Amino acid sequence: MLILAIESSAKPASVAVLADGELLGQFFQNNGLTHSRTLLAMVEALLKNLGLRAADIDLFAVSRGPGSFTGVRIGVSAAKGLAFGADKPVCGVSTLEALAWQTPGAIICPVMDARRGQMYNALFEWCDSAPVRLCDDRAVSLETLTAELEALSQSCVLAGDGAKISFEHLFNAGVECCMAPGLLRSQTAYGVALAAMNGGAASSAIDLEPSYLRPPQAERERT
Repeated sequence: MLILAIESSAKPASVAVLADGELLGQFFQNNGLTHSRTLLAMVEALLKNLGLRAADIDLFAVSRGPGSFTGVRIGVSAAKGLAFGADKPVCGVSTLEALAWQTPGAIICPVMDARRGQMYNALFEWCDSAPVRLCDDRAVSLETLTAELEALSQSCVLAGDGAKISFEHLFNAGVECCMAPGLLRSQTAYGVALAAMNGGAASSAIDLEPSYLRPPQAERERT
């Protein structure tokens, strides 16, 4: 099976193609350019370099959130458009679960900066070569997360764009933790593809919707 995956939930943007679980190629960019300018260009270039067309792809996968409202919308819209055009299914996966799939460690703690003193977070434990959820995706304060990790009494690996902020807070609180190394710390399309391949629910493009966890800022300010 050929999977083309898209990740644009935060500052980095990436696309990847997997063939039966093997990574054929990935483009990753973290220079602050808007995803609306770069994402589809990256898809086109990667497919061209691999000698593939969109019609060759069996499944389009995308991070559907949580994350940046604009970034998630752009990624989901791109995946829906590609799937519509190729008449293929699409699979939206949790950004946090995708991070867990690409991060080695016993307890995985994906953290993304949700602003307003909160982190988008979920906890996972690796069992039989797969991350198993310990809680649902949520927006949580660092104080609450610290208390939960203290109760687990196990070292955890932090991944995501909130890893550095979380590490400083947890370290100062005496929680045993470390940050995932290098590229594994960032949200990537490779992680999205792994999550889609391992239990992701495929659907038609028309049924794919983002998962924000919180209302957009415009809605919050209107109430």
